[in-house]
Amino acid sequence: MASCTAWPSTTIFFTLKSTPETTARGRGRGRGRGRGRVQVGVGAAAAAGRPQGPSRRPGPGGAAAAAPPLRRWLVPGGAGAGPAGASAPGEPPAGGGGGSAMAEYQISVEELNDLLANGSGCYSLPSAHSNEVVPRIHVGNAFIAKNIMRLQRLGITHVLNAAEGKSFMHVNTNAEFYEGTGIRYHGIKANDTQEFNLSRYFEEAADFIEKALAQKDGQVFVHCREGYSRSPTLVIAYLMLRQNMDVKTALCTVRQKREIGPNDGFLRQLCQLNERLVKEGKLKP
Repeated sequence: MASCTAWPSTTIFFTLKSTPETTARGRGRGRGRGRGRVQVGVGAAAAAGRPQGPSRRPGPGGAAAAAPPLRRWLVPGGAGAGPAGASAPGEPPAGGGGGSAMAEYQISVEELNDLLANGSGCYSLPSAHSNEVVPRIHVGNAFIAKNIMRLQRLGITHVLNAAEGKSFMHVNTNAEFYEGTGIRYHGIKANDTQEFNLSRYFEEAADFIEKALAQKDGQVFVHCREGYSRSPTLVIAYLMLRQNMDVKTALCTVRQKREIGPNDGFLRQLCQLNERLVKEGKLKP
């Protein structure tokens, strides 16, 4: 096994180990695979429940590949750091291969995971509470969602809560929370688990975003608890459904503006959406 190279002081090295507590509280990639997510808080990431990164992807035939004992992680603000020549986060790896049209649109979860990391396999935590990932579409966390003054300073006219609910993994807001502010609200009661079928809300979320942007000065804030998994997944789906982007282009578009990490279940659903849109002739293979 290759040894880890020297890295700037902003890199955190740790060993992923499974415990009943971490497994029960696991979030994002790695859920259901006996590997919990270690909580890391540095600077802006010190907010409770900061999402962590992935476990090893499944190997051929769905079998989980063995995970290396060490993983390298970038703290907030570390996006783009890495050895010379490494691919930037959110950019497709250089030297793509050929293949049939069928093979080209059958994108794998592993391919999308690779786009979320930089060339050294490092996954960055969100370095900001909110980012404008495409013009007039912002992705962020609960801190901004509950701060009316910040929303108004951003010019937000619509809020899409991808984590409506009262549990620790949700954000307890509703239409009444924004009453009198001029902000229109839409909530989706989604869980950040691999098993949750977020795809059933793709069209609903895309419609809300599209209507928000149809207004002359419309700006939409799409959020979940951390702005890391559920909300970016919905924005990626919107770009695919309404902007005719393929899944890789849509994911890279968001990733270039914000550190994100949809769980493997959500990535799989985006791959399935990509396949369906190609079959329907709405995307080019």
